[in-house]
Amino acid sequence: MTIKVGVLGFAHGHVNAYCNQWRDNPALDISVVAGWDHDAARLEQNSRNYGFQPYADSAALLADSTIAAVIVSAETSRHADLVEQAAAAGKAIVLQKPMALTMDQADRIVTAVNAHGVPFTMAWQMRVDPQNMEIKQLMQSGKLGKLFMVRRRHALNTHEWGNFNTLWHAKPELNRDIWADDAAHAIDFIHFLLGVPETVTAEIDSLLDPKVPNDNGIAVFRYPGGPLAEVVCSFTCPAAENTVEVIAEKGSIIQNYGDVPSANVPRPADARGQKWYISAEKQWTYSEIASPPNHGPRIAGLAAPLSEFLHGRRAPIATAEEGRISLRMTLACYISNSAGRRVRIDDPAVQQV
Repeated sequence: MTIKVGVLGFAHGHVNAYCNQWRDNPALDISVVAGWDHDAARLEQNSRNYGFQPYADSAALLADSTIAAVIVSAETSRHADLVEQAAAAGKAIVLQKPMALTMDQADRIVTAVNAHGVPFTMAWQMRVDPQNMEIKQLMQSGKLGKLFMVRRRHALNTHEWGNFNTLWHAKPELNRDIWADDAAHAIDFIHFLLGVPETVTAEIDSLLDPKVPNDNGIAVFRYPGGPLAEVVCSFTCPAAENTVEVIAEKGSIIQNYGDVPSANVPRPADARGQKWYISAEKQWTYSEIASPPNHGPRIAGLAAPLSEFLHGRRAPIATAEEGRISLRMTLACYISNSAGRRVRIDDPAVQQV
């Protein structure tokens, strides 16, 4: 049975990748039938592109009983309000990252989802990326032995886009800043791989354009007894290659071409994206999962798992509670950066960031 979906806001471009996949792949059984956006021009453009019913009022869209689910992809500052409305209307909810601006907003989202008992998932692309899932399987298999270090380098080249400093992504009242917006991907990836860390030590700074604050940062998450997990994010990165390193007792894993600056620049024709070394085997094993030719397919790859979730055939990609934890991990970086010290993830000060 085809699931009828409404989109609450087209601010976040990732939603267009999902809509394109659902439109072009009937086997996914998702039909985008309605949309709302406070930006009338953006709503009109997407209505023309996808042929859905445009709504000037989000409440009117949510009142349509034929719509089973909504994708919340408005500006981050609007997430809590829209999730509360959608949950009260009994809709299944897919929420774009980052979850919210503050922990109070995240708490509102979790409370609404639980109070109304609606299906909910965060739209975290890294959790369903085939190569990332292979990394997690290798880590859990025991072949690597004790884990010592995990590193995720994640980047964008926003300074080369020309207009990024004018977009809503760079406006604090709508999206905090680029660290909260996009380092959140890499931080949630660490959460996905390793669970909840005990502490974080972070250095975040604005190094190029003051209109795009916190464009470079490093965070080290500490797990008691190991591993140490490092998130390295630059949003002023023209090109790169390596995206993941796992160092363990009996081997290592390397992934290349896993973000925009590494996936969208030229690479050798025979380049292999993922490999691992097991000491006992004394050789590299290359993954059979090919790296996509650019970053677009990684984002679009979330459409199928979201379809499976909305059809009730898979668990949430990340629950509301997991989304709240990843936000707490992200916001704890700000406390560490401003205080110049290691900070517990459960530090009460995170609630006030």
